[in-house]
Amino acid sequence: MNIAVLVKLVPDTAAQIRLNSDHSWIETRDLNWVLSPYDEYAAEEALKTAEAQGGEVTAITYGSDASAEALRKALAMGAHKAVHVKKDGFTDLLGTANALANVLKDGGFDLIFAGYKATDDDCAAIGQMVATLLDIPCITEVNKLEVGDGTLTANREIEGGHEVVEAPLPCVITAQKGLNEPRYPSLKGIMMAKKKPIDVVEADDVAPRVETVSMGYPPERPAGKIVGEGVEAVPELVRLLREEARVID
Repeated sequence: MNIAVLVKLVPDTAAQIRLNSDHSWIETRDLNWVLSPYDEYAAEEALKTAEAQGGEVTAITYGSDASAEALRKALAMGAHKAVHVKKDGFTDLLGTANALANVLKDGGFDLIFAGYKATDDDCAAIGQMVATLLDIPCITEVNKLEVGDGTLTANREIEGGHEVVEAPLPCVITAQKGLNEPRYPSLKGIMMAKKKPIDVVEADDVAPRVETVSMGYPPERPAGKIVGEGVEAVPELVRLLREEARVID
């Protein structure tokens, strides 16, 4: 089985994010960069599927030279091949999806995995866009997957329950937390990943349709109020919740 997994390098979710001086983007110096956590679930499921069904996994990323580190992390986990769709500068979601789809369309992939969202922008759109451009099915936010002969069955959580979806291959699956427990790369895997070749593909130069005008910090939360102690404070608390906070009627 020929499997692809889309991966992205993002700032560590524990990092304190600061804006640059003109508030046009985040300050990237001194940030620790990691494989997006949902992409780890996607990579693990891709590897598990290849191990169970036979086949190989190709990790694919999009972006500048620094983005290749995401591929090294996927290779360290056990991916067999890596492709870097290289592009410097800002690209919007559709441009990113187009560049990835152009690489995927000639790869003969039976399954394409991706995290359901990247933890830096939270857009949750690339998997669906890629599937649409390739004209193949897409099942999002999957937390259980069974792959058969030419078909698959996926479970996904919905409001108040679970949904079971069947689809033919090829198909795009976006991974949700709970799908698996991602493996830790072994020291041997890390060392081998440094030596594995990465195929580089230059992305088409397409002007983005979306522009980031400015960025800002969330407004500071106002200081709390102490309205009293014990049951005597309840009427005043209710009044403030109703008249000032307006969270109750």
